Amino acid sequence: MDTIFTGLITSKMRIRIIMRLFLNPKQESYLRELVTEFDVSPSQVKKELQQLRKTGLLSSSKNGRSTHYRANESHPLYPELHSMVKKALGMDRIVESIIERLGNLEMAILVDDYARGKDTGIVDLVLIGNIDENNLSDLKKKTESYIQRKIRTLVLTRDEYLNHKETLDTRPQLLLWSKN
Repeated sequence: MDTIFTGLITSKMRIRIIMRLFLNPKQESYLRELVTEFDVSPSQVKKELQQLRKTGLLSSSKNGRSTHYRANESHPLYPELHSMVKKALGMDRIVESIIERLGNLEMAILVDDYARGKDTGIVDLVLIGNIDENNLSDLKKKTESYIQRKIRTLVLTRDEYLNHKETLDTRPQLLLWSKN
């Protein structure tokens, strides 16, 4: 996963933080959350967060006693880093190989862990439209093999999506593709 970055960035913790925060720039994280997720000492994470904020790659805001960090979308390197993270996690391959060949697809939304920026190995994808389920199954298998991650899909018609939108909106999500 990190091979795209290891030649450019020598700190593995910095790579993990970039991977976590640059997949979905709308997601924020705080020190304790990252320490727990990465199972490392607070000093390791704190040092890297401060360095990334100092370079302008991350922005931060206070929320009570916690400082929340997120990708700085206005940084000149943001588009490239966001693209590299998507490629490293295989999101570009999902869009390319699955979404564009499914029939009448209206929207594809990444939900839960990957929408938070967490690489758990299971990609949850909501597909809205009139989808060819047989073609989807074949494309999923091929893409899973290529990106070395499991893909779980929830296929909904437009009406089903609208009926379940309120529930789906409570989950972290990242729009991957839209017909509009």
